[in-house]
Amino acid sequence: MPIAKNIPISPNVLTVIGLGISFLAAIEFATGDLIMGAVYIMLSGIFDVLDGAVAKASGMITPFGGVLDSVCDRYADAIIFAGIIYGSITGVIHQPTLLQVPLWLLCIIALIGSYMVSYTRARAEAAGSSSMNVGIAERSERMIILVLGAFSSQIMVAVALIAILTHVTLLQRIWKAKQTL
Repeated sequence: MPIAKNIPISPNVLTVIGLGISFLAAIEFATGDLIMGAVYIMLSGIFDVLDGAVAKASGMITPFGGVLDSVCDRYADAIIFAGIIYGSITGVIHQPTLLQVPLWLLCIIALIGSYMVSYTRARAEAAGSSSMNVGIAERSERMIILVLGAFSSQIMVAVALIAILTHVTLLQRIWKAKQTL
């Protein structure tokens, strides 16, 4: 990314800014503003891409930067779903249940799946598995689904889709780990 060479901010600072923007997304979801929540998720995603690009362009790729990025991504996922849960419980996000399952519960299932996708990758790679970048719902895909659901006022469908796809991805990663270990 050519623009990355001209960004005078450290990759770690960009990572933390992206996390801060995720907090803004959570606040918007908590107040029922799905559109602004989606806009902040997209803005946060830009910083998530920029931090890695700046690290590569400036030769500042470090093990700590990778850890910070992963931790901030997990924190961002949690806070965004917490905002949706809060908006759902307070009634500012008006969504019917899906198969008698309320939005707040789907968020918890989606968040568990999101965390397990990341944990499975980290654990399998620590055990010696080759690259675990497999699965149909990595973080970027999950955030795109959430943004599209928010923009279309179909947040319930988006969260349900994330809940399903994260667990499918988890199974794909477990299968890959079994094959490579």
